Amino acid sequence: MRILYSALFLVFSFCALAQEPSISQNQKIEEIPGFKIYPNPVFDNVVYITTTQNAPKEITIYDVFGEIALRDVIKNNALNISDLAPGVYVLQVVEEQKNSTRKLVVK
Repeated sequence: MRILYSALFLVFSFCALAQEPSISQNQKIEEIPGFKIYPNPVFDNVVYITTTQNAPKEITIYDVFGEIALRDVIKNNALNISDLAPGVYVLQVVEEQKNSTRKLVVK
């Protein structure tokens, strides 16, 4: 029995130490300054995304399964989401090599 516990301990220790962190301590993820989305939850077909710089933004929206539900590039602050079914999504915005991620609820 002691051998079994020792073997399990070694396997779990190896698995825990073998995992690579997704972001190293030297890397920093820069958030987009002044990033806001509204309204959230969304009841209409448009969500507004504002930032301090208001530069063109690459928008990717993922469903709960991690699949891309919508991908678009916007130059203003209005995003048409009429193709999305009601539900919970993850909104990822990339603007000038900075990104922000938020939960988006469509009703």
